Amino acid sequence: MTIWGKIMTLTQETLLGKSVDELTTWVKRQGQPAYRGKQLHQWLYQKGVRSLTEISVFPKALREELKDYPIGRSNIYHCTIAPDKTRKYLLSLADGLIIETVGIPTSKRLTVCVSSQVGCPMNCDFCATGKGGYERNLSCAEIVDQVLTVQEDFQQRVSHVVFMGMGEPLLNTKEVVKAVKILNQDVGIGQRSLTISTVGVPKKILEFAHHKLQVTFAVSLHAANQTLREKLIPSAKYYPLPKLLSDCRKYVEITGRRVTFEYILLGGINDLPEQSIQLTKCLKGFQSHVNLIPYNPIEEADYQRPDAESINVFKSILEGQNIAVSVRYSRGLEANAACGQLRAMSTAKE
Repeated sequence: MTIWGKIMTLTQETLLGKSVDELTTWVKRQGQPAYRGKQLHQWLYQKGVRSLTEISVFPKALREELKDYPIGRSNIYHCTIAPDKTRKYLLSLADGLIIETVGIPTSKRLTVCVSSQVGCPMNCDFCATGKGGYERNLSCAEIVDQVLTVQEDFQQRVSHVVFMGMGEPLLNTKEVVKAVKILNQDVGIGQRSLTISTVGVPKKILEFAHHKLQVTFAVSLHAANQTLREKLIPSAKYYPLPKLLSDCRKYVEITGRRVTFEYILLGGINDLPEQSIQLTKCLKGFQSHVNLIPYNPIEEADYQRPDAESINVFKSILEGQNIAVSVRYSRGLEANAACGQLRAMSTAKE
């Protein structure tokens, strides 16, 4: 093993996830002039190199010396392409764990759905990810790498990123916030084109609010009463609905940004007219937007997708109370890449 391989084993330090100033400091430690920091920054974030040997503007001797220094890129273990051109990736990390990432193309944009953890500890009853358990948080580098990997595979610039893949972002706030700043300042994606989604973690919403990011903030609600919400989201028993909504109102006050509420419609469970009325009472006068998401089936749960009439009635009740609402039909359904369908795998060998 080379010296850089030993350093990687001991510290797990990677170059991806560092700002231009941090990269400049790093190249100077290698005995190089400061301007090589900007070169390295460009090749990491704009060209998406996977090895320092690819940086042709570096002297050959330097490339050889640093050839084993870890950049922090994953490998594509498997890719599934749905009929709508959505691509679901299994990415193999440095420690052999697997995460899932989804590339969602349209005629005008390329959105990446990124994971923030390996697996998820929230155990939502309708979600495949939570059924597979939890391994660890992802680093900023591992989050940013997902965007660069999709960008490279599509040969198209990523325009939007949603933190709606595996994991609960607010249980990994430090690395998620770092990743948001890197994606914005270094990769060049506007903060308002980034979305952070959470089921709600006590104290974490207000902690996140004080970063005053200009991202879209989405809360997975899925029920308008505490009893049903606890059934669907076990962690909700630690975060009563009135307290969650109060913190969301404070989020609006602190950031000046509205909250998006995600609501997965489960046929016969939470899609009844009286439940839509309950939801209007929760959100009346709230600076918010509701995303209704018809349930995407998974093998591990016996919920049903609602019919079109139930969806339309639920939506019209919200609209009748002047609540901003839309229906989001998930992409990638046939490739198990839609909302709630991502599954954790512990190692690439599995």
